[in-house]
Amino acid sequence: MDPRDAKDTFYEQFARVAQAVASPKRIELLDLLAQGERSVQTLARRSAQSVANASAHLQVLREARLVAARRSGRRIYYRIADPAVSRLVADLRGLAERRLPELREAAHAYFGDPPALEPLDREALLARAREGSILLLDVRPGDEFDAGHLPSARSIPLGELEQRLAEIPPDREVVAYCRGPYCVLAKQAVDLLRTHGYPARRLSDGVPEWRAEGLPVEAAGVHEQA
Repeated sequence: MDPRDAKDTFYEQFARVAQAVASPKRIELLDLLAQGERSVQTLARRSAQSVANASAHLQVLREARLVAARRSGRRIYYRIADPAVSRLVADLRGLAERRLPELREAAHAYFGDPPALEPLDREALLARAREGSILLLDVRPGDEFDAGHLPSARSIPLGELEQRLAEIPPDREVVAYCRGPYCVLAKQAVDLLRTHGYPARRLSDGVPEWRAEGLPVEAAGVHEQA
């Protein structure tokens, strides 16, 4: 192979990865898989697309070696193939935040001002959750909580929150989190809690952000939940 052919081959392989993530739905699927292994059916529901479309997107990601799959009975389960894949998605997000004012404007329009958790850092937030001065609330589906959650967090999925408000101490500040900075579940939870008089704020972090910082994450047995 001559030098020009070699360079063309190298950049062609780099482009395979770029092409695989050049789809909003495929990036969303990678974000969902960062929460843990999931079936095609679950991924389709949570990304608001048909099973056929989700399967086609997952196949593109698999061909680029970004996800891996296994079969169990009639279902196929996907997982992130390498932690570097989640870092790639985080880097893409960070680059978009720095370079695209449209993203910053859209995020501000939906989420409003960032939650005022400063001067607390992540470890201080954990300490407050452990001592019980705040309630760290995980509003993702239960199977995502089981696959990995922040220490001392309590699981109340968003769809169950209004029926389970009695489980939340009225005199304790609630810090709700979900899948990461652009997950909308935590904002919906905070809006609901504030409507009912609970002091609540949104934590923009999710489990992948904590793992990336080397902070502890707890896990339980995994089961699928719609």
